Amino acid sequence: MTILNPSYLTESRAVFTNFRASAIMDNMNITFEEFGELLDEITDNLPEAIFVNLNGGVNLSPETVSHPKATDDNLFILGQYNHGGNLGRYITIFYGSFMQIYGKVPLDYLKKQIDRVLRHEFMHHLESMAGEKDLELQDEIDLLRYTTKR
Repeated sequence: MTILNPSYLTESRAVFTNFRASAIMDNMNITFEEFGELLDEITDNLPEAIFVNLNGGVNLSPETVSHPKATDDNLFILGQYNHGGNLGRYITIFYGSFMQIYGKVPLDYLKKQIDRVLRHEFMHHLESMAGEKDLELQDEIDLLRYTTKR
């Protein structure tokens, strides 16, 4: 499940996912460096036009970030779009959070999830530039669904 809580960080959007133990399969944890190579490969295949005004680029952080509304340590922030302030516009992907959820899935599946999260963050970037908030609102709805299921 991909959800957003825009009040979590000022002027930022984040991708979260609900941990599902059934998603774990036999495979290895890839290293931070290998994950970075996958992220670079996926990023390199995106159209240049979506990078306009993304002056801070796409960054990889080693952190595992739990959402403050998580219950039972089962809601992790996978990616985050930031804009405003001194650092400008940039996307951060959280390696540790990915490994918590997708650390033992087949490599092809992991790549699809990285691509999904990265595109989600780029959609926030594009919507921000256009003054739209549709995805932000959808993420709020997804977070509300998560919190009311508890």
